[in-house]
Amino acid sequence: MPDQKTDRRARRSAPDALSAGAQASGPVPARGWTEAGLALMVLIWAVNFSVVKIALDVFDPLGFNALRFLLASAFVFVVLRARGPVRWPDRRDIPRLILLGVVGNVLYQLGFIFGLDLTRAGNASLMLALTPLFITLLSWRMGHEHPGPRTWLGGGCSVIGVALVSGSSLRLEGTALTLLGDAILIGAGMVWAFYTVGSRGMIQRYGSVQTTAWTMWSGTVLLVALGLPSLAAQEWAAVNAFAWGGLFFSAFLSIGLAYLLWYRGVERIGNTRTSIYSNLTPAVALVVAALALGERLTVLSVIGAALTIGGVMLVRGDTRRTGVAAQARETLATAEP
Repeated sequence: MPDQKTDRRARRSAPDALSAGAQASGPVPARGWTEAGLALMVLIWAVNFSVVKIALDVFDPLGFNALRFLLASAFVFVVLRARGPVRWPDRRDIPRLILLGVVGNVLYQLGFIFGLDLTRAGNASLMLALTPLFITLLSWRMGHEHPGPRTWLGGGCSVIGVALVSGSSLRLEGTALTLLGDAILIGAGMVWAFYTVGSRGMIQRYGSVQTTAWTMWSGTVLLVALGLPSLAAQEWAAVNAFAWGGLFFSAFLSIGLAYLLWYRGVERIGNTRTSIYSNLTPAVALVVAALALGERLTVLSVIGAALTIGGVMLVRGDTRRTGVAAQARETLATAEP
């Protein structure tokens, strides 16, 4: 027979537990708005691949990157100021933040923009979807992670999927430049993995938003310097409304607004549910590229896309309990377009 005191305590604590559970789940309307924002984030990032592809028909890649990061950096600064005082980093952390900015916002962006210029927009979205796999493998090599069977199975599926997608594109395009673009984008994903793992200490000290801002600003300085010759040689009369629209879309929506929607999702509904949304980006990007750019989808490419996305979901599911992987989801575990 249960102890009467224990029974009374259990009855008294039941309403408290229910109340705590309701508070933890949060108001349904607020959560609904957050998830609607994440759906918008997926759409923005998916559309961005095709939008940038169109803009690069007119803009030189280096000049385009310089302009979009200059605009995005200004946007992020305004948003941070609206949230409150901008926290200045400690002097001892400045060299590391600059290095992270070079890796995450210069090397990665150069790989992204030149890779996308050479391959199909749909391919680019799938190549960058491999980034969580690279983050996990790098963390494992550094002794931070202990991948389980799901990671290795997911990694194998993703590699096979990428091979099928690239092979299908080679048959459709008839040029090895597509394969080169795919390879460059895979390399860019590896670079983003180094940035994500390397930024762990800074994120713990300054938070993900502040760290992202400082690395973006430091990287923008070099991106603008690299892009100045291209901007000087740009035929501005040839820049049409679509190209300008692509520039502003990529700067203010893909880099600016989508970042904020991501971090809002992490704050409101947690890392795990937020990261699930970004798994949808490659699938939506493939459809958008087919509609906007006329990129054909073959049976082989669809199977490859399914294997790639499914493999990445397995990898993410296997690393939810580990430190670096959880930290990665506070930044962007999938490299942003």
